Amino acid sequence: MTKSDITVMSGFFDRYINLAPNIDLIDALTQGISPETLLPTQTMTDLGDYRYAPGKWTAKDIVQHLIDTERILAYRALRFARNHQTILPGFEEDDFARHANAAKRTITDLYDEYAQQHQLTVTLFRSFDEEMLQRIGICFNQTVSVLALGFILVGHPMHHANVVRERYL
Repeated sequence: MTKSDITVMSGFFDRYINLAPNIDLIDALTQGISPETLLPTQTMTDLGDYRYAPGKWTAKDIVQHLIDTERILAYRALRFARNHQTILPGFEEDDFARHANAAKRTITDLYDEYAQQHQLTVTLFRSFDEEMLQRIGICFNQTVSVLALGFILVGHPMHHANVVRERYL
């Protein structure tokens, strides 16, 4: 299924979905959205602990955020694909970042973890059939389909790569 097959578009998540290509979801998930592809390791390592403004994240915080978000969105997709209808809460990304200890890690280590998590996400989405992809649930007070969550997972790292290019480099 492609991005154009999304029937319920959430106002909050559309900024990520709109960045994703309109191709088969599995192809979109496997083509060029790794952090290394979007932002080379050396570029992120060179940024070190730089913050473009007080209170903004470092490069390490951004990569950790990508990992955390990938895990959370994959979990949401699993719940909705299995037709579990409990309304799921949002998560406070700044609280996650504050307590993640990303500063104690290297970009290489974070990229390795992201790659492993992303492979698990791709495997999970490969297990979903069309009926599962069309199932919807509510999270963060937004109605979203499993398919939409997949395309959010494609567009979200693109969004953050754009932020790094615009505000950090």
